[in-house]
Amino acid sequence: MTTTAAAPSPEVAAFLKNPIQHLVGGENVSSASGEAFATFNPSNGNTLAQIALGSGEDVDRAVSAARKALDGPWSRLSPSARSKIIWRVGDLMESRLEEFALLDALDSGKPLAYAQLVDVPLAVDWFRYMAGWPTKLEGTTIPVSAVATPGDYFAYTVREPVGVVGAVIAWNFPILLAAWKLAPALAAGNTVILKPAEQTPLSAALLGEVLREAGVPDGVVNIVHGDGEQVGAALAAHPGVDKISFTGSTEVGRHIVGAARGNLKKVTLELGGKSPNVVFADADIDAAIAGAANAIFFNQGEACEAGSRLFVESKVYDRVVTGIAEIAANLKVGDSLAPDTQIGPLVSQKQLDTVLGYLDSGRAEGATAVAGGGRKGDVGYFVEPTVLIDTKPTMRVVKEEIFGPVVTVAPFDDTDELLRTANDTEYGLAAAVWTSNLAKAHNVAARFKAGTVWINSYHILDPALPFGGYKQSGWGREHGSSAFDAYTETKTVILNKG
Repeated sequence: MTTTAAAPSPEVAAFLKNPIQHLVGGENVSSASGEAFATFNPSNGNTLAQIALGSGEDVDRAVSAARKALDGPWSRLSPSARSKIIWRVGDLMESRLEEFALLDALDSGKPLAYAQLVDVPLAVDWFRYMAGWPTKLEGTTIPVSAVATPGDYFAYTVREPVGVVGAVIAWNFPILLAAWKLAPALAAGNTVILKPAEQTPLSAALLGEVLREAGVPDGVVNIVHGDGEQVGAALAAHPGVDKISFTGSTEVGRHIVGAARGNLKKVTLELGGKSPNVVFADADIDAAIAGAANAIFFNQGEACEAGSRLFVESKVYDRVVTGIAEIAANLKVGDSLAPDTQIGPLVSQKQLDTVLGYLDSGRAEGATAVAGGGRKGDVGYFVEPTVLIDTKPTMRVVKEEIFGPVVTVAPFDDTDELLRTANDTEYGLAAAVWTSNLAKAHNVAARFKAGTVWINSYHILDPALPFGGYKQSGWGREHGSSAFDAYTETKTVILNKG
């Protein structure tokens, strides 16, 4: 295991010395209860910082601030002025890229290099892309010609913000998921209460500083820290919240839906996945092996769209298994701040126990680990990159989302049977196919029951591309123009010209 890690920068070290508070109405405030909780470094289990522990009372304060801001100067800003503020957020994030990357690496366990090259630059891109939308949220004019409405009418539609948005995010991509929620919500003119994951609150707190520096008016974005059972549930049930946007597990998504029933608030959900990744014998096999490894081992497998079920045509099965097992065995597992780390720790002791439990279950049901298969070391929450064969569709490791660096590999011969098996899951977030035959690629893509399908690639995300799932992988779509279906209301206006 890698042992030499970079030290946090002086800026980050200073940031961590002070207790992290909520951001409510433009002010950093302690919890109403005065309580706090610790966030930990998953590389070693050490405490990183103390965080204000929110409750329903803190949510009430944040909702009041958001409602006041919604009815205040924010609603009177021109679309162009709103665009400039959102663009400035991206610029300021870029200027503090190293701080954001360090905080996410320390807090979540992701390799620092990946946070520097992927997470933070993508978050910047999201703000810049969404900054272009306020001036383009247009209505339409519609002819009125039904026989039951005689007369001369002029009808048009306008897009208006949905109101106060509760945004609840997961711990696997802290700053990127915050950008996914905040950028379109602000572009549409909403106000927001952001609830970061309790495991990874640090980069959201730094984002609060950036938002104020960028000129986001007080109360437009509020940040309340705490656990899901208190803060998340209070947001989902609050009658002053008009919409909930949630990213996390399918199990928690069900609770969000139940809590949101009180005032029938709008809900969008980006939930779990158990994505099939299919390699045909006519693919570029070396590229497919590398792509399949990236599909599951990127971010320690803690990605909802991870390619956790690998299906390989029998002719090349042994070659692919050998190739991906070799990659798994040679990945550098270590401290998230070490420069050569490729696989960091899982986010928490709880997640470590969950993944190890699945590995025990797989062995008990007859699966064989040709790479990895257990914990790495005894300090921190590290799991070996694992490749499982001899699996059956009924096994828990095949059916359930593990959210760790574990892939199951199965051979296939018949494409129709393959697709039945690939689609035989409660999830439908993503899928991929590797082949040199484009007709076959498009045919298979058409038959996948998934919100995103990659061909000869994986993990390709862009702020312009709609993202979301079929079945129990979620409701609605994020990103691109589709995002604004969730963050705006359409109002129809009819004028009697007579």
